[in-house]
Amino acid sequence: MENTTETGAKFGLDMLASIQTAAGTVQSFAISLMQPGWRLYQVLIILGLAALCYGLHKFSGRALQTWVRAREGWKAWQLRMVVQIRRRLGLVWFSVLGWSVWLFMQETTWPSRSYLIGLAATLATAWAFIGFSARLVRNRFLRRVVTWGLWIYATLFYLNVSDEVALFLDRLALSVGDFRLSVLTLITAAVVIGVLITLARLISNTAAGTIRRNEDISPSMQVLAVKAVQISLYGFAFFAGIKAVGIDLTGLAVLTGAIGVGLGFGLQKVISNLVSGVIILLDKSIKPGDVISLGDTFGWIQTLGARYASVVTRDGKEYLIPNEDLITGQVVNWSHSNDFVRLDIYFGTSYADDPHQVRKLAIEAAKSADRVLSHRPPVCHVVGFGDSSVDYILRFWIKDPTGGLTNIRGNVYLALWDIFKANDISIPFPQREVRMLSDMPKQTFGEAVPEKVAEESSSAKKDTGPDTSFG
Repeated sequence: MENTTETGAKFGLDMLASIQTAAGTVQSFAISLMQPGWRLYQVLIILGLAALCYGLHKFSGRALQTWVRAREGWKAWQLRMVVQIRRRLGLVWFSVLGWSVWLFMQETTWPSRSYLIGLAATLATAWAFIGFSARLVRNRFLRRVVTWGLWIYATLFYLNVSDEVALFLDRLALSVGDFRLSVLTLITAAVVIGVLITLARLISNTAAGTIRRNEDISPSMQVLAVKAVQISLYGFAFFAGIKAVGIDLTGLAVLTGAIGVGLGFGLQKVISNLVSGVIILLDKSIKPGDVISLGDTFGWIQTLGARYASVVTRDGKEYLIPNEDLITGQVVNWSHSNDFVRLDIYFGTSYADDPHQVRKLAIEAAKSADRVLSHRPPVCHVVGFGDSSVDYILRFWIKDPTGGLTNIRGNVYLALWDIFKANDISIPFPQREVRMLSDMPKQTFGEAVPEKVAEESSSAKKDTGPDTSFG
């Protein structure tokens, strides 16, 4: 406990001493700039250039915006580039005018009398270049961190105080035994890891594009290969960055193992879904683009993630189904080995209609519907004699289950309706008649019903037979 207190006190004293030294250096430099002479004149020239460039920034920005609005047919990346140029017109103008003034003063007076102007022009050029280059970072927050970090480093570098600042940050350290962690180490680790991860992202994107363009690799194996490349590159970038700055990870092995055991018990479902996702990608049972049915969910696989599969239905809903359910549950894959799907439709006609004609007309109706395959012709069979109709089954094949199943069934039903109506084929349905007996005598509770009345009452419940008219 005492060692920890002494370490914290020493850390605080070192920080205070370093801050006081840095403050004294900055104060001395500021006082030297305010002394009469060419240093002060250069500061005034720089301030004048800054004011002039601010006005030019406003004027040229409006002119550029008006010019762009008059253009038509520009692509999105071109418009984004113009926006970035418009935001940094002030730095661009200061760089151009600053270097012009510096060159003029280099020719007309002593080089030392334009040193600060050249330094200001150099900083403006570096800031503008960093601002444009940072657009390569897609994440907005990370892009701002990179931009400000590079701006600060470039400023310190061109002011020739980078070594002093590095020494100051290295003094701000926390030491516990043989372990020492300074602010400089943390910043260096963040920079190295950030650069390596950026390179890993660029390499992984290039490799992913190459893998996806390879038609010899199945879609499921493409997803697995892309995931493996990304995990390998990002993991290598992280650990390489840690080792590059001299941080020893050996002491964290036991702690990492204990944390891993705890996470294993607490995240069983998550780990199960991850393993199930790898199994799905390896055995190719389900792949992006397949049409599946899982319970009441019918749709096609849009993406296969590490934890879940995205299934989009015909009504636009997107279901995120855990990978474990796809492994342990019964899944109907309509396009696993091929895209051919057979659909069945049941219907019935009157006993007065010729079954041979009905079968012929049903096959013609199915052939007339779109999406029904002709090289696998439809068939129609009698499957039974029902109470009210002769029952049939009509079978036909399609090759595009992604286009939906309900709509093609509906089209075939409409075709049956039209062709049956045109050929006087009737579709029967049960019809019952209820007869009200108003002259039935009253009876007391428990009294037997007369035999004649009971017969009439029972006959009123008899089925009058099916209606054999169409519809």
